[in-house]
Amino acid sequence: MTLRIANCSGFYGDRLSAAREMVEGGPIDVLTGDWLAELTMLILAGNRLKGRPGYAPTFLRQVEDVLGPCLDKSIKIVTNAGGLDPAGCAEAVHDLATRLGLSPTIAHITGDDLTGRPLDLTNADTGEPLTATPLTANAYLGGRPIATALAAGADVVVTGRVTDAALVTGPGIWRYGWGPGDLDQLAGSVVAGHVIECGCQATGGNYAFFQDVPDLAHCGFPIAELNADGSAVITKHPGTGGLVSVGTVTAQLVYELGGPRYLGPDVVARFDTITLTDDGPDRVLISGVRGEPPPDTLKVAVNYLAGYRNTMTLVLTGLDVEAKARAAQDALWARVPRDSFDRVDVELTDSGLLRITVMDADERRAGRAFSSAVVETGLASYPGFYALTPPGNATPYGVYWPVLVPASEVHPRIFLNGNELPPPAEAPGTSDPPDPQHAIIATASATETTGEAQTSLVGPSVAEQASAVEPQVGVRVPLGWIAGARSGDKGGNANLGVWTDTQERYDWLAAHLTPDTLKSLLPTLAPHRIDRYELPNIKALNFVIHGLLGRGVAASPRMDPQAKALGEELRAKEVDIPPHLRD
Repeated sequence: MTLRIANCSGFYGDRLSAAREMVEGGPIDVLTGDWLAELTMLILAGNRLKGRPGYAPTFLRQVEDVLGPCLDKSIKIVTNAGGLDPAGCAEAVHDLATRLGLSPTIAHITGDDLTGRPLDLTNADTGEPLTATPLTANAYLGGRPIATALAAGADVVVTGRVTDAALVTGPGIWRYGWGPGDLDQLAGSVVAGHVIECGCQATGGNYAFFQDVPDLAHCGFPIAELNADGSAVITKHPGTGGLVSVGTVTAQLVYELGGPRYLGPDVVARFDTITLTDDGPDRVLISGVRGEPPPDTLKVAVNYLAGYRNTMTLVLTGLDVEAKARAAQDALWARVPRDSFDRVDVELTDSGLLRITVMDADERRAGRAFSSAVVETGLASYPGFYALTPPGNATPYGVYWPVLVPASEVHPRIFLNGNELPPPAEAPGTSDPPDPQHAIIATASATETTGEAQTSLVGPSVAEQASAVEPQVGVRVPLGWIAGARSGDKGGNANLGVWTDTQERYDWLAAHLTPDTLKSLLPTLAPHRIDRYELPNIKALNFVIHGLLGRGVAASPRMDPQAKALGEELRAKEVDIPPHLRD
């Protein structure tokens, strides 16, 4: 029987009514919610330093609406809202239930918190060593502890840092009894989890072709109908706004993606094996996903406090905008020398906004000493001077620092109504190798990349095949006429996924949109290494732009610190597209 897993939160701050909408809108078996972006762990750490909860209190507001109905309908609740304090969150759920006159069985999972443990703090992305003291260090756990808690009778499962997809994989293991060797089934659940983890982004939210989405203002949240073989149908409740289509699912598949091998603690899911099929109105079937054994390491999200920052934004209008920007900076640095700060970032946007950000270990230097100096230039600067922000104090900022730890050194602990359960039978990273017939033989892909060659399951790359095609005279139009895009953050890196709807358009896209072309269209990417990955099965390309976001979203001085708009910037660029591809 299909397991219907509904999402009600894509981030800390998502729509509070979503839990009630999912429980009341139609039949579901599991209600999940994702609260923990990389930035969220730092936010929760700051809250904890101020004496506030280290978990997401908005989860409790949602649970208050639905706990009774979920118990009546036997709907399980699984969430990572426990953040830095899963035990505290579980206790808060217990107190809430008591106040409501309810008696749910509540589980919480710990073991992800490695703060204070000796770790190899080498940055997994850059290879740099970290000398600062971590404020938080949390390993990404998988779905098996969640499955253990559900099997023991939990009505509510609260976790700390787990992978986003674990919220779907865990219930899948519980319902279908998948073992560590059931790699394809596990991989399918990971893909389904990746699709629904960000809430309405799977149902038309933030979609490149948003004009095609009906009633976006009342967008419904997604549901994954997970099957025993790991396949899943992505859908939403009837009567809700939004859209589930091959396009909206593809958009979410390429969101915050690296290469085609999607590593996790339960399995490595091969995104270059996904098949998407239209299964009717607002229904898309995901099938064919292949899995490989998980790595013997787990990713650990480390955060540390790095200093103080301050930003002032000036508006430049009329003529000679670049000259005005130089005049504004000359006036400022005459009052506070630029080299007196640890770091300075200046960004002049196409819309005429001049953002000046300073970072420094000294709170006073980055505070009023800087922001007041900007304002003091107001009558001795460029014509039309005005600022969007008043002078203010500096604020502390943190840095996200990914590291790896041997999976054998991380031990999840599961508590049911306060009593500890035996650990899962199989620890992450210790599964037996798959049956030889299951092994996937990967070949080097000819996809163009400025990094190392990547692996593919599809033989010769589309770029290689298309290189012999006779070039056609193109017509300069925005790339977005034939291609969608979605972008996001991966620590200090950004990802940019681009997809299209027909094989012919994809062949052209793969042949023409190279890392060098991308840099020419978006010059701000020029200093950065870019890796390109082909996903011909879903007619998509994915680009990883290394270092674009510096030390991660919390430390990035960019106006768009999570690179959310990068895809739309690319779609607006004009390129030579053959006329027959525009129809």
